[in-house]
Amino acid sequence: MNLSAPAIARPIATMLLTAAVAIAGGIAFMELPVSPLPEIDSPSISVNASLPGASPDVMAAAVATPLERQFGHIAGVSEMTSTNATGSTRISLQFDLNRDINAAARDVQAAISAARTYLPTNLPSNPTYRKVNPADAPIAILGITSKSYDRAAMYDAASTILAQTLSQIPGVGQVTVGGSSLPAVRVEINPLQLEHYGVRLSDVATFLRNQNAHTPTGSISDGQTTSFIKINDQLATATDYRPLVVSSRNGAGIRLEDVADVVDANENVRSGGYVNGAESVSVIVFKQPGANVIDTVDRIKAAMPALTAAIPTAQKITLVLDRTTTIRASLHEVEITLMISIVLVILVVFVFLRDWRATIVPGVAVPVSLIGTFAAMYLLHYSLDNLSLMALTISTGFVIDDAIVVMENITRHLEQGMGRLAAAYAGAAEIGFTVLSITMSLLVG
Repeated sequence: MNLSAPAIARPIATMLLTAAVAIAGGIAFMELPVSPLPEIDSPSISVNASLPGASPDVMAAAVATPLERQFGHIAGVSEMTSTNATGSTRISLQFDLNRDINAAARDVQAAISAARTYLPTNLPSNPTYRKVNPADAPIAILGITSKSYDRAAMYDAASTILAQTLSQIPGVGQVTVGGSSLPAVRVEINPLQLEHYGVRLSDVATFLRNQNAHTPTGSISDGQTTSFIKINDQLATATDYRPLVVSSRNGAGIRLEDVADVVDANENVRSGGYVNGAESVSVIVFKQPGANVIDTVDRIKAAMPALTAAIPTAQKITLVLDRTTTIRASLHEVEITLMISIVLVILVVFVFLRDWRATIVPGVAVPVSLIGTFAAMYLLHYSLDNLSLMALTISTGFVIDDAIVVMENITRHLEQGMGRLAAAYAGAAEIGFTVLSITMSLLVG
């Protein structure tokens, strides 16, 4: 039997192309990001501001309103909503789909700077903003509990140690701490005592602000050398505040403890969290856009021993939420479904056609189609999520049906005495358009 060069080259080229697609698809599958839902490229920005102790009405009037006025001047804002709670304000900005998110972020930063002069002077820090994805949700939540430390101490450890360490893990985008607030000295004024001593509330407030004011203290110079004066006048505990003299009446000093209860507490006493009935502080972890959620959570779990060793021994870290549980289950189910589908295809074709050559074709077509799909998904920046996994499962059925129908028609021509190449051309030509139309109808439906 003489074989021409083109006859030999065609199958070799087909095998090489199939191998290249398989290798590229395998690499793409390993690099595909895994997430619960597809990444939505929706230009949205969230702005947060805090003023500990302020009521929701005060936050709405003194913080949210000035910011909203400035944000209203930004072009392309399609929706703006604000939520005000005790000591905090959150403003969500939704922009037109054709608006560049980076340009919108610059406009938001400029608006925050313009509104700073209208915000309360005692605002602890400038409002912050971040780009958000409406489909984002925490991928992990860590709970810190302790029988020896209070919430303020746990929050301090979470915000200064855990949040910084978790932010350095690859794939982690943002880490927030909730369930409490930073340690603080709370001065609970007794209005009856103020009235008794004739002291105004504004005088006490001004006095407290001046105690920890960072003001220059000057320097001493003899003409040749200069030394700066440094005074450590920071007050950190309630014990330091209680004996301070707020005012004087009739030559007698009125101490802060005479008109108020001064206690060590935290900035916001109305924020709390619980894990299994015990007081806790929550560390909420979000992933970076496009990051593999399973790999990221695995890195967080691997860092748990180091995180536990970095905080006081009496504090315990518990993984309260693992978002990957359902994602892992979905991937596992899809893998099993695809494997069963491929095995059933091979068995069905072999039982009915009883030809190992005909059996190989559908058995190879399904994996190659899947691998090629992974390569296309990687190039299009798609992710493995619940929707794409469902689409892969459904489309596998299309490939299986089409492969079996075409192979059966080609086998029919072979049984009638037609040559292999002629049977392949004739069988594919007769049923190709029908298969294509059925597949397109199913896709449209």
